[in-house]
Amino acid sequence: MQDTIKENLLQIQEEIAPYRPNIIAVTKYFNEDAIIAAYAAGIRDFAESRAIEAIAKIEKLPDEIKKNSKFHFIGHLQTNKAKKVVAHFDYIHSVDSVKLAEIISDEAKKIDKIQNIFLELNNANEEQKFGFSKDELKKDFPKIIKLSNVKVEGLMSMTPLGAEEKVSEKLFMDVKATQEELNKEFNCNMKEISMGMSQDYKIAARCGSTMLRVGRKLFNK
Repeated sequence: MQDTIKENLLQIQEEIAPYRPNIIAVTKYFNEDAIIAAYAAGIRDFAESRAIEAIAKIEKLPDEIKKNSKFHFIGHLQTNKAKKVVAHFDYIHSVDSVKLAEIISDEAKKIDKIQNIFLELNNANEEQKFGFSKDELKKDFPKIIKLSNVKVEGLMSMTPLGAEEKVSEKLFMDVKATQEELNKEFNCNMKEISMGMSQDYKIAARCGSTMLRVGRKLFNK
């Protein structure tokens, strides 16, 4: 598996050149052996979306991997799982409400941690997906950046499944523009944009993504 991951990683890097976003391996459908193989292939960032299963997996990893890797939570986070996720993950990509941000900050404070978070923007306005609308984000943003124990690293977004390239491109460019607007209006310095998955990572890279969340494209032959 290590050789397959190496080959796939190289192919992805070649496809998105000259852009160099961080490639995060989405391991939610794979066991700890896949994480170990990906680590051996040079990957240091891993993403999971189901809290309890993910934590069990992380705890089985060798100490070297736990120490030298970054773990990203990318799924919808229920408030009752926030404590566990804060304790185990370096980044939470899916913060979709002020209430959740407040709970994360409170839990991080208890363990003397500044939790890195992304605010999820649902700029496609899909009813079945979580995330802030643009208006909600602009209204709630000043409350969130004042929280003591979270650091807003940037925005996260997903395009509709099966979206045409032009649609994805427009939505991705809108995420970048929204981040720039917020940085300017609130005098902050968000640097990261988490967007792009196996279906659309090439589009996301050229539209300004700094973190690509790639699963099957990385692990499958």
